[in-house]
Amino acid sequence: MAESVRFYPLEGLPEIGPGAPLGDLLDQAISDAGFSLQEGDVLVVAQKVVSKAEGRILRLDEVTPSPFACALAQQMGRDPRLVEAVLRNCVRIVRCEPEAFIVETPHGFVCANAGIDRSNVAEEGSVLLLPIDPDASADGIRHKLEEHYGCPLAVIVSDTFGRPWRWGSANLAIGVSGIEPLTDLRGKTDASGRTLTATVLATADEIAAGAELCMGKADRIPAVLVRGATYVRGEGRATTMIMDRAHDLFR
Repeated sequence: MAESVRFYPLEGLPEIGPGAPLGDLLDQAISDAGFSLQEGDVLVVAQKVVSKAEGRILRLDEVTPSPFACALAQQMGRDPRLVEAVLRNCVRIVRCEPEAFIVETPHGFVCANAGIDRSNVAEEGSVLLLPIDPDASADGIRHKLEEHYGCPLAVIVSDTFGRPWRWGSANLAIGVSGIEPLTDLRGKTDASGRTLTATVLATADEIAAGAELCMGKADRIPAVLVRGATYVRGEGRATTMIMDRAHDLFR
């Protein structure tokens, strides 16, 4: 059990553009903040800077909406080009109405607008798409930092998602490296000696949610160093947190 968990926002990263060496820039931000990474540290990186570095930027004026997208857009009162972008980046429509356009992405994420975001995009008329493989994105950052610091680390790529039955959004892990995203406590005993039969902690999501308190929506802090968190090291994938259809009540 960790005595304390500390979250350190990393300020001063430049505006990230396609092809930017994100691992090197994060390394510099860590150094500029006066830190030297230690074994067990976790770096939480916002999806937006990962997508920007990977060139996952789409200009809406280059999108020609299909008749189906135009019909959906009229039904929901939305930009047909944005609806077309969502359709191109999903495998299934879950809910389609003016208040919510919920889809399933190729990654398996069930979220609003396929995770496509207009906020914090410098180029007018452009939107950000999710990384093609957020786990691979986390791997690349982690390997760069481990090469420099010579110790085992973990990296989480995070994004804000809404949650069933609750208002508001929260930061979740959409990509992980060096950490098992779930901590399975089944078979262990609680403080009263009872055997746990159903407890599986969403450890990566919990760390990502804590890091968001330091990021803010408009504070230009896309990365947070987390020190002291208890987690299981390993080569876990964020996709293991996605519930299969047999157990998912919302599919």
